[in-house]
Amino acid sequence: MPLELGLIGATGIAERAILAPAREVSGVAVRAVAARDPVRAKEYAATHGVSVVHENYAALLADPDVHAVYISLHTSGHHRWAVRAALAGKHVIVEKPLCRTAKEVAEIEFAASEGGVHVIEAVASAGQEWQDAVRAMVLDGRFGRLVRVETAMAFAVPAEGNYRNDPGLGGGIFLDAASYWLEALQSTVGLDGVEVEGRSDFDGPNAVDYVFDGVVRWPDGAEATLSGEFGPSHLADHLFTFERAWVKLRHFLRPMMGVLPLNLVVIQADERKVVAFPAVSYYERQLTRIRDLLTGTEVDWPGQLSAAVARIELMDDIHRDARSRHG
Repeated sequence: MPLELGLIGATGIAERAILAPAREVSGVAVRAVAARDPVRAKEYAATHGVSVVHENYAALLADPDVHAVYISLHTSGHHRWAVRAALAGKHVIVEKPLCRTAKEVAEIEFAASEGGVHVIEAVASAGQEWQDAVRAMVLDGRFGRLVRVETAMAFAVPAEGNYRNDPGLGGGIFLDAASYWLEALQSTVGLDGVEVEGRSDFDGPNAVDYVFDGVVRWPDGAEATLSGEFGPSHLADHLFTFERAWVKLRHFLRPMMGVLPLNLVVIQADERKVVAFPAVSYYERQLTRIRDLLTGTEVDWPGQLSAAVARIELMDDIHRDARSRHG
């Protein structure tokens, strides 16, 4: 019997992250969809071959044949419907970021416990093979101590009317990019005991952040920075600086480009080495791991709630710090 999914939100990201890979991943089926506009939900279902259309989100949560829901609303809607879904006994998959604040993530955690369900933050770049390789470098000290991690991310400028231009809906570049950045740090270096700060002029439309700088500092003095912006070209690069080597990764987030390889470039004083990894489809791999987690096959994955809670708490701290500095 397949894992039957319901979509809360008739969105483009649901098509890419769930509907398309569900056609390739065995044991998963999309049963139902609901949208704020019932007409849109019907049109979406007809386009994508979804058999059941519910008149609203609550009706979808009452469907006994839906085992798990995928939430792809604007960010401010994630918390409310994640809580309601978990309390309804549905497993919950939420497009990143899981929610906006530490208070919200605590309430989601409580609801998951009460409902006896999994809640998963869908971070398309999570659990990539290069992360294991970098973590091994950090742990075994082959290049000396890790000194610095520099991450640069840029996404397309949001169109007029897009929720990313509305602070009340969770807009801004930082909330859009933070989960990718913090998940990478969590999986390679860890986030225990860190101090954080954030800076932005909040000079985008409606005073959202179109440019944002985040900082994470570890007790041993190592530092990670995020330079994020809405700009003309896509960017997603990491640079890990060790005492005796630089480790570069370009284009770590290109899920819409299909099956692509990722390569680490390791540079030492007299040597340049490329560490290659198999090409992967981001969304097929993500859905496979979600299926395995929800069916009990997978037991350890960065999308799990315990890992996501730590990320959201830090995201909230960094964002609030930037707001306090800006006044």
